[in-house]
Amino acid sequence: MSNPVRVRIAPSPTGDPHVGTAYIALFNQAFARQNGGRFILRIEDTDQARSKPEYEQGIYKALRWVGLSWDEGPDVGGECGPYRQSERLSIYKDHAEILLEKGSAYPCFCTPETLTELRQSQEKAGKDPRYDGRCRDIDLKDARARIANGEKAVVRLKVPREGSTLFHDEIRGDITLQNQDIDDQVIVKSDGFPTYHLANVVDDHLMGITHVIRGGDWIISTPKHILLYNAFGWEAPSFSHLPLLLNPDKSKISKRKSPTSLTWYEEKGILPEALLNFLGLLGYSMEDGTEIFDFQTMAKTFDVSRIKGANSVFDITKLEWLNGMYLRELGTKELAEKIKNFGVSYPDDATLEAAVPLIQERIKYLSDVEERLGFFFRDRELQYEATDLLPKKKKDPVEVGKVLEAFRVRLEAFTGEMIPADVEALCVAQAEEMEWKKGDFFMALRIAVTGSKVTPPLCESMEILGRDTVLQRLAVAVEKLKSFVPTQ
Repeated sequence: MSNPVRVRIAPSPTGDPHVGTAYIALFNQAFARQNGGRFILRIEDTDQARSKPEYEQGIYKALRWVGLSWDEGPDVGGECGPYRQSERLSIYKDHAEILLEKGSAYPCFCTPETLTELRQSQEKAGKDPRYDGRCRDIDLKDARARIANGEKAVVRLKVPREGSTLFHDEIRGDITLQNQDIDDQVIVKSDGFPTYHLANVVDDHLMGITHVIRGGDWIISTPKHILLYNAFGWEAPSFSHLPLLLNPDKSKISKRKSPTSLTWYEEKGILPEALLNFLGLLGYSMEDGTEIFDFQTMAKTFDVSRIKGANSVFDITKLEWLNGMYLRELGTKELAEKIKNFGVSYPDDATLEAAVPLIQERIKYLSDVEERLGFFFRDRELQYEATDLLPKKKKDPVEVGKVLEAFRVRLEAFTGEMIPADVEALCVAQAEEMEWKKGDFFMALRIAVTGSKVTPPLCESMEILGRDTVLQRLAVAVEKLKSFVPTQ
């Protein structure tokens, strides 16, 4: 009977939670759920200078916000802990000792200055810079004596000088690297902390990881990991390397060119289900070609053979479109609730629910709502200048004031309900009576009532605002125009 599926992600808590972490986590969790396996979250915090507890907490919060969960981890426990690398240092030390005693690794005493000189001489000679193995054959007893006398040393893996290392990638097929092109990698730093390579392999083995699903940028490191598995005499897991996420210019995604923090997407007002769907599309395609699917659907039908081989452009425009689709699928009450939970101030539930249909087809993010609906807030003074009320052809302020005051009087005398069609008829009648172009009149009226040139449909907005609020705002606009003094 085959081992139960166990997969993992291993983010480093050295900054804001990265969107790439959610991308990798999505595929691991989908694979685990499809195979009835376990999904593990491991924290790689051996970079003591940059790792911080608040960054670790940010990883948990952001991944849960986007809709992902894990079966084992530092915050939920499990049988294979501890799940923080900083709490596993004795384990790495013991395993490094195993490799030293087997002759599969060796202490290296080369100083940073020595390594810099070596690299510069190799580059000058037109060679690829790599460690030349000058400490490779130092007797282990002599090396231990030097360390006991206070010399600093790292531990390097003794990579075979001949032959090649092959591994099978479930997405990309067989990949081979000549051993002569693989450096004698450092596996323990001079401060006693393991490098990524040693900790990664030891943890994956001891935690029973059966399938490693990670980003394509780790392909070049996989032969090093295979050599470590071989050195320990362990069976390596299955490897699958996902498409890299690229900026629009085809460079690797970076915060200099694309938003990479999961927190940014949450604060922007991307729905988590839309972001998860988008991340799925970056590396996967459904058999029926549909682009809109939830995690449950992806997990139920997940097939590694459908993972894309080519790298993917992280297209914010596509994400905006997808988020808009999700927003438009929501019911009025549901969208109103999401707006409230997002933190947008709103006048009252009834007004918000009445206003939501006016913007639902127009917003890309929940953060758009504040700008689109802000004028509904009765206790907020509209922020516009008297000059904003003047049409493009610069009608005289007195003339604009007259037409707005005339409309205010007309609306005040109107005894019917504020039905949009009837309000529009009043507007058209006013424009015709004073020989104004309808576009000019509606723009001046829009700014007087909403404070903005870009708003939801005006007459529908006036219905929601109510007659009294519209009359009061028209009066304010007229007074602004009366006090307007043109600059000379």
